[in-house]
Amino acid sequence: MRTAPGTPTAAQVLEAVRRTWLREAEQAIHLPLGFGAHHWRIDDADRPVLFATLDQPSPTRSAESFARAYLAARELRAAGVPGVLSPCADDEGRVTIRLGDALLSVTPWREGRTPSASEAARGEHLDRVRALLDALHAARAPEVLRPWAPRVGPELPDRLEVRTGTAWTAGPLGEEARALLRSAAPRIREVDRRYRELVALESIRAHRRVPTHGEPHHANQMLAEDGELLLVDWETLAAAPAERDLSALPAHVQLSCGADPAMIELFELEWMLSEVEEYMRWFHAPHTGTEDDEIALQGLREQLTEEDGAHE
Repeated sequence: MRTAPGTPTAAQVLEAVRRTWLREAEQAIHLPLGFGAHHWRIDDADRPVLFATLDQPSPTRSAESFARAYLAARELRAAGVPGVLSPCADDEGRVTIRLGDALLSVTPWREGRTPSASEAARGEHLDRVRALLDALHAARAPEVLRPWAPRVGPELPDRLEVRTGTAWTAGPLGEEARALLRSAAPRIREVDRRYRELVALESIRAHRRVPTHGEPHHANQMLAEDGELLLVDWETLAAAPAERDLSALPAHVQLSCGADPAMIELFELEWMLSEVEEYMRWFHAPHTGTEDDEIALQGLREQLTEEDGAHE
């Protein structure tokens, strides 16, 4: 997120890190990165040592799901699966701790950068990403790994129609967001109908499930300073069809991987519906018009005007 939260403060994050993972930590600096979670750089003796993340559980992502995903990522890393930048555990084996109503975790600090969307779409980079995903999908699934389940409940279209039936006055962008969602309600209902058909189809193919990252798009990739390509943000790790990851790659790569078009469609539609649900919660709730709010509103506009399934 671009805007630092009012709570927890950097001092509170630092105290939690000292208490749980690194007693010698000296400062926590909020980083305006990503979207959906807050991040801090944790320094020790004037050098960065940890990358702290604050995740917010939701109706579709429980606190348990975060912990299981992070523990499974640690097991995959220990098993030698390449490209896994997994969270640290404390002395008791915990990978997340409660901080207010959210979950704090830390990963080792790595110097590097996020590739741009255009860079990530080039052949050589795509080959490296595909190699990481091939290794992940071929890995033995850790026992703690949770199975994929639909991220969006079947009542979404009905809830959307009810919720958009009255004014959204909890923040300055509420009414614009409500109008966008209200006008898209018929399309969302149709997308949801097709999504349920595909969920039913996947349920009879559960034997095909493998470890999947869930969101291996360019924003969750890291080109480390030493040349290693890493996947980050493992909170979505789950046992699912490989197409859950392949849907983030260009169509010609999906084809070369032998992806099942129906399963590609399933996860493209899931992305669209889960984004709709998240933005509905966001703008119905109190907000103040921050930079993050503006980015979210633009994301909603784009989601409702793109072809179904286009995402990153």
